Amino acid sequence: MAKQHIEIRQTFNAPVEKVFPVLTDHETFGDLIGTNFKRVVDSPDEDKNGVGSVRRIRSFPVPAFEETVVTYVPNELMEYVVSKGSPIKNHFGRMRFTGSQAATDLFYTIDFEPKLPFFFLGPLLKRAIERPVRRAIEQFAARFDAPASL
Repeated sequence: MAKQHIEIRQTFNAPVEKVFPVLTDHETFGDLIGTNFKRVVDSPDEDKNGVGSVRRIRSFPVPAFEETVVTYVPNELMEYVVSKGSPIKNHFGRMRFTGSQAATDLFYTIDFEPKLPFFFLGPLLKRAIERPVRRAIEQFAARFDAPASL
């Protein structure tokens, strides 16, 4: 089975301190992409979305599954893996943030393999994952492009 790779690059006209907390908060991120994300385990660290936190994702027609944060560096990096359920295996997501006070660059990658050995399943799952995430991130970035009112 072929490994699937998703790569999203997005620039936000806002400091990383405004972008990172929104995209790494489990429930807020779920709201952005229109999928039911619920944090079911808080991280024991200072940030409840940090290392060890677990989010449950429900997205019809896929059965609910869970992702666990494995790396969390505030305003820089979040990495997570599927830890329970899901029609995919060897899943690894990474959100890397860089920037300045004026702008933030996000480099978001998701790698996975389908569990079932159907050649069409990988590309189908890739499209189902990538489209809503890419669209939501682009729409979120557009919020920072609006001109300030006078």
